[in-house]
Amino acid sequence: MATAKKAAKKPAAKKAPAKKPAVKKAAAKKPAAKKVAAKKSAAKKPAVKKAAAKAPAAKKVAAKKPAAKKAVKKARKPNAAFMKALTPSAALASIVGDKPLPRTEVVKRMWDYIKKGKLQDEVNKRLINADDKLRQVFGKAQVNMFEMTGLVGKHLK
Repeated sequence: MATAKKAAKKPAAKKAPAKKPAVKKAAAKKPAAKKVAAKKSAAKKPAVKKAAAKAPAAKKVAAKKPAAKKAVKKARKPNAAFMKALTPSAALASIVGDKPLPRTEVVKRMWDYIKKGKLQDEVNKRLINADDKLRQVFGKAQVNMFEMTGLVGKHLK
């Protein structure tokens, strides 16, 4: 009988390193006489939980893969209308230059001019205070930054 207990303890000891956290908790709570039974039951329970945990994790990964493929398919392409070179009017040419430029480059150069001249309103950064050149383009003394692109678009052909 003593050899049977030792034989029972040895396989439990071999299984214990694989399930270290569960075995340590069970061993700390149970008395020494019940350790063998506790180790066997503790060793079985985490194995079931891990198997159950792996199945939903695999489903989550499978669910993410199609979403990633959709993101790849919906990659944005530059709009050709924005990249078309347009000729600025004389008033706008004094700010951005007289060569034909895409609409995006015109707006970029406008912002460079505004920041260089410190024409943004100090209190409300969305407002642009027009100087003499910008007043010819905007038609008023102060413009909202969102309205600026519409006003600049009227000066492009």
